[in-house]
Amino acid sequence: MSAAKKLAPSESGSQRDIRATPDCATLPVIMLTAKGDEVDRVVGLEMGADDYVVKPFSPKEMLARVRAVLRRTQAPISGALLAVGGITLDGATHQATASGHPLSLTPKEFDLLRALLEARGRVLSREFLLDRVWGYARAGEIESRTVDVHVRRLRAKLGPEGERILTVKNVGYRLDPDA
Repeated sequence: MSAAKKLAPSESGSQRDIRATPDCATLPVIMLTAKGDEVDRVVGLEMGADDYVVKPFSPKEMLARVRAVLRRTQAPISGALLAVGGITLDGATHQATASGHPLSLTPKEFDLLRALLEARGRVLSREFLLDRVWGYARAGEIESRTVDVHVRRLRAKLGPEGERILTVKNVGYRLDPDA
């Protein structure tokens, strides 16, 4: 039975039911409603909503709120040991190695490598990397080049393991575990 079926309005009395369903317990919830009184907002947030948006709303604001909720609700892997091929990254000690050799990475290079390792082979757009590593909400030509320059430097520091970072033309980058 799908999560959507489990949460059909006829079977679900409140948002708390969403949190009680194991398949949906960690899903971020944004309430979008016309009820804008303070008491309504407080009740919505106390019921477990991650954010509360009142209509009418700006599409740009809604997008920013969705991004913010996703950033807050993603489980951080910062203390975990991440490894792909000969690349290892220890978030707890803030150390990285390539082929057993310690790397001297800048904080941005470290965060970039962490994002690529956490993606587990998925393609990360330049815009995503700018938001995740640099905290930029919107990419421009200059900021997009920043990602390219940092990827080039990171590849060089990784040596032969740097070949694992693949460019996906007109999209972004991914770390290939099989390269």
